[in-house]
Amino acid sequence: MVYGAGLRIDKYLWYARLAPSRAHAQDLCESRRLRIDGRVVERASAQVRAGSVLSWARGAEIIVVRVEGLPERRGPYVEARQFYTDLSPAAAGCAQDALLPEALAVA
Repeated sequence: MVYGAGLRIDKYLWYARLAPSRAHAQDLCESRRLRIDGRVVERASAQVRAGSVLSWARGAEIIVVRVEGLPERRGPYVEARQFYTDLSPAAAGCAQDALLPEALAVA
């Protein structure tokens, strides 16, 4: 279990540029496709903390990221990229920056 400061999951996805808009992040949370540490997220108000592992399906692909820190704002992609590590099975053979923010949009 991870303890410490938390941030709403919808804000985290938007700030870290894992969702193109906060509305898309909220839709992903309410779709029950998103998991935090293996638990299904039902609400956009669920808390995420540093060390949490997020996973969701996008088509036939599974996206898995580990939260490295909590951003305070939505910054540029290069800055936002520092707040998560891509653990996706497809990323194992790719460069770390191959996970573009557009690829994570809710389909």
